Amino acid sequence: MSIMEMSHRGKEFDAAIKKAEADLRALLAVPDTHAVLFLQGGATTQFAAVPLNLCADPSVPADFVVSGSWSDKAFKEAKKFSAASVAWSGKDGKYTSLPPLGEIKQNPEARFLHICSNETIHGVEFKDYPEPKNASGILVADMSSNFCSKPVDVSRFGVIYAGAQKNVGPSGVTIAIVRKDLVGNAQPITPVMLDYKTHADNASLYNTPPCFAIYICGLVFEDLLAQGGLAEGADFEKQFIAEAAKEGMVQLKGHRSVGGVRASIYNAMPLAGVEKLVAFMKDFQARNP
Repeated sequence: MSIMEMSHRGKEFDAAIKKAEADLRALLAVPDTHAVLFLQGGATTQFAAVPLNLCADPSVPADFVVSGSWSDKAFKEAKKFSAASVAWSGKDGKYTSLPPLGEIKQNPEARFLHICSNETIHGVEFKDYPEPKNASGILVADMSSNFCSKPVDVSRFGVIYAGAQKNVGPSGVTIAIVRKDLVGNAQPITPVMLDYKTHADNASLYNTPPCFAIYICGLVFEDLLAQGGLAEGADFEKQFIAEAAKEGMVQLKGHRSVGGVRASIYNAMPLAGVEKLVAFMKDFQARNP
């Protein structure tokens, strides 16, 4: 029987969703202070759910770093349910940069500071994360496009949410990692399906969940763990750069402000050099599936 045919109340799916959560906790070292929720509605639904759950009423201030299209959408939605304001905007620069962390003009009374960790449309990614200026403030991040691509200190965040379809599964499931002390304080107008307490109290099984999507996410988590976890990617980068150097290909290490790998193919680079790099990349991939 397919996972799609099984009852979501049955022992088979119960085992699948529990293992998916356990493996995700292992991948990201999610502390016991945080709940893992498998939700629906995409990250876009979380644009409303975050202020509804974190702000006692619509007059409560919240700060947003608007670094691209997605964080702009999150800010505009949050204005309906909180006194949201822009702490920094990259719009004038066409969303091609991120602020130095000290230049984010936060409201010291803001309930939370919201960021999008990686903007897929404009291509800017936080390499480090800001701290809320409010001593009791909460850091919230939309991590849809780089979720489970690298290690993250989950303890720094009150809420992390991500549409799974970018990195860990098919569309239909949204993952939220929420600090447990933030659950149960939603605004009275909050729809039952947007209240984190609804899902935390029912182990993400309040209604029929996206069973197949959760099952596939579980397989991806299992595979990532089998490959050595999220830190393994950095080791492959070092290995790639070292092996390329032995083949006479140097200066492939990414810019110091970004990291990763970069091939600068300027006018002086002959076609033979490009072909050699491409052949090496294919060989490296074949040897490291």
